[in-house]
Amino acid sequence: MPKNVRELFENDQNKDVKRMPAGHEARFLRKLEQELPIEKRGAMPNAHNKGFRFMQIAASIVVLLGLTFGAFQFFQKPEAVNDTPNTTVAIKSLGDVSPGLKKVEDYYMANINLELANVKLTPENKALFDSYIVRLEELNKEYLRLSEELTEMGPSEPTVNALIDNLKLRLNLLYRFKDQLKELKTYPDEANIT
Repeated sequence: MPKNVRELFENDQNKDVKRMPAGHEARFLRKLEQELPIEKRGAMPNAHNKGFRFMQIAASIVVLLGLTFGAFQFFQKPEAVNDTPNTTVAIKSLGDVSPGLKKVEDYYMANINLELANVKLTPENKALFDSYIVRLEELNKEYLRLSEELTEMGPSEPTVNALIDNLKLRLNLLYRFKDQLKELKTYPDEANIT
C-alpha cells in the first residue's frame, strides 16, 4: 500500500500543469480600460463619496454639538444661593438627627399612612372623616413648623420630643377615628335588635 501512494504522488507531479497563456493579464487590463476608463472608474466612487462625506461631516457636527451641550450642562456651576425669601432650604427631619430617630419617625409615618389607607369612606362617615382630616392637617402644619425650627436652631431635646409627640398624636387621632367608625357601625345594628 505505501508503494501505491508514492506512485500516485509521482504520477501527479509528472502531469502537465496548465498555466495561463502568456499576455493574459495585459489583455485583461486592456479590456478593463476599454469598458471602464480610469477617469470613469474614478468619477463614480467620488460622486458617491461626496454625498457620503457630506453625511459624515454633518453627523460629526451633530455629535460635537451634543457633546458640547452635555459638557456645558455637566460643568455649569449652580446658581449662587442668596438670602431672599424665595430660597428653599432643605428642611431637616428626625431622620437627619440620628438613625434611631429615623426609625421612630418611619414607624409612626408608616402606621399613620397604613391607618389612612385602611379607612373606607362612605357617605355616613364622610363628615366625621373630614373633621379628622382637618385636625390631621393642623398637626401636619405644626410638624412642618417644628421641622423648620429643627433646621434653623439645630437639634434640641424639646424640639425632638415635640416632633415625636406630634407623630404620636396623629397616630392616636387615627386610632380614635377608627374606634368611632366601629361605634357608628355597631350602633345602628344594636338599635335594630332592641
